Amino acid sequence: MRVNTLKRAAVAFALALPGAAIASVIAAPAAHADGCYTWDRTLSQGRSGSDVRQLQIRVAGWAGYRDIVENDGIYGPKTAAAVKRFQQAYGLRADGIAGPQTFAKLYQLQDNDCTPAHFSYKELDNGCGGSGWSGGPLSASQTKQNALRTMWKLEALRKGLGDKPLYVSSGFRSRGCNKQVGGASDSQHLYGTAADVTSRTSSLCQVARNARNNGFSGLYGPGYPDHDDHVHVDSRRENNSDNSSNTTSWSAPDCGIGGGND
Repeated sequence: MRVNTLKRAAVAFALALPGAAIASVIAAPAAHADGCYTWDRTLSQGRSGSDVRQLQIRVAGWAGYRDIVENDGIYGPKTAAAVKRFQQAYGLRADGIAGPQTFAKLYQLQDNDCTPAHFSYKELDNGCGGSGWSGGPLSASQTKQNALRTMWKLEALRKGLGDKPLYVSSGFRSRGCNKQVGGASDSQHLYGTAADVTSRTSSLCQVARNARNNGFSGLYGPGYPDHDDHVHVDSRRENNSDNSSNTTSWSAPDCGIGGGND
């Protein structure tokens, strides 16, 4: 967890403005929150393109119970529903259309390197003290991109837990690191698609229960072997590079998760 110290006054001001005034403020360079990404059109169902993919990365954690938002660049019903949940969570007009207010909030939430406000690349690359993004089955760039999507899901999980800090105890692991800590041979940690998290303000069961709504298809917590002191979340259903089937796998028996009790 880290506190975002960047003050984006122009964006905050834009969020407070009604109607057309928002568009004019957002269009001004000063309102661009950082050097990460800027949308130049309103997005809604039927749209497609790289700008939709960028949006999908940031709303992946608002997928809803047992669902995921595919990063396919197509603004379909799942993306619209995720945008609507994001809007509701942040007190915006909840219409499922990504326009100036939605983008202004995203600019406010993201840093110059595109990571969300409360998580960092350094935090997700700490399996054995940090090893960069190489040493896994994928290229370093793809692994890092996967980790970015994981962070945005964690940001949504954090928001749902009352905007209280979440702490990542293990993110990406190289093959050597994964072997050192006794991870599964084809662990999702190898791909940048997983994180082990803890909280000082919410119980692990509360974290696990909430995570079911944040686009995580892999979830293991209290009651599952070796997971009584953290909650593991991952995106195995979206990982087409591993040796596992693209399914949902949840187990936290002490929290009533798994065995048909989800």
